Amino acid sequence: MLKKYLIIFLVSMVPLIELRGAVPIAVGMNLPLLPSYIVCILGNMLPVPFIFFFARKVLEWGADKPVIGKFFTFCLEKGHKGGQKLQEKAGRGLFVALLLFVGIPLPGTGAWTGTLAASLLDMDFKSSVIAVMLGVVLAGVIMGLLSMGVFGALGTIF
Repeated sequence: MLKKYLIIFLVSMVPLIELRGAVPIAVGMNLPLLPSYIVCILGNMLPVPFIFFFARKVLEWGADKPVIGKFFTFCLEKGHKGGQKLQEKAGRGLFVALLLFVGIPLPGTGAWTGTLAASLLDMDFKSSVIAVMLGVVLAGVIMGLLSMGVFGALGTIF
């Protein structure tokens, strides 16, 4: 059982997959939802401070390097686009916009992108982390409900 929790913890740390992929995996492995949910949140939030403080610097440093430059430039552009969308839609409500950006489980809108966008927008660390955490909690609730519904429906069919 510990191995299964470790798997969902690690999956929730992976960019683009994050908690949105780990919660359905946990439900598919028949793990209890609440402990799985907590493990996924912890895994998804663990990289956030590192992303906030270091990702921008590393991406800017590597953007002009021969092998990694294209990927790093792509990441910077994605973060800038996410940040611009947040600012355009939010105005003064940037905290709520970041929370919803991270919380609504659409491709490319997770904690990694949200934190990078907050860093690129020069938001303060504390409000960024709180907004991202609340967004991760919201995404976990949405994915948990969706996963339970999908797996429940599949269970009645098969």
